[in-house]
Amino acid sequence: MDFSKDEPNELKQVQSERGFLEKVRNLTQVLGREVIEKTLWLYFAAQNPNIPPGAKAVIYSALAYVLAPLDAIPDLVPAIGYTDDLGVLALAAATVIMHIDENVKEKTRETLKGWFDAWDEMLGFLENNEMQETQGKY
Repeated sequence: MDFSKDEPNELKQVQSERGFLEKVRNLTQVLGREVIEKTLWLYFAAQNPNIPPGAKAVIYSALAYVLAPLDAIPDLVPAIGYTDDLGVLALAAATVIMHIDENVKEKTRETLKGWFDAWDEMLGFLENNEMQETQGKY
């Protein structure tokens, strides 16, 4: 689609939003559900006020590593960039497994479902708007 100066900024915004959401969804697929699932397990387990300080330290250290811009294997390396992140998450999850109860797993399932449902809904909405804008031009 050609973005001439006559086209409204809203169309540009829709294009960039849709592109961003598609990239996030693709990134999620590249990262794999397992990485995101383990990250959320740790996050929700850490929210429990009864979790011991040592377990929280393990969790927050693992989450900090995953979020850090620099790590052992740069995330931009194709195919293997997130393997170190997954390893750190899996080790942390194994260390605090007794705190990853069914409540934590259910919150994780609900969160993942909400994210993917929202992405699909947003992409559909943006695609419909784009088609209407395109049809309105002809």
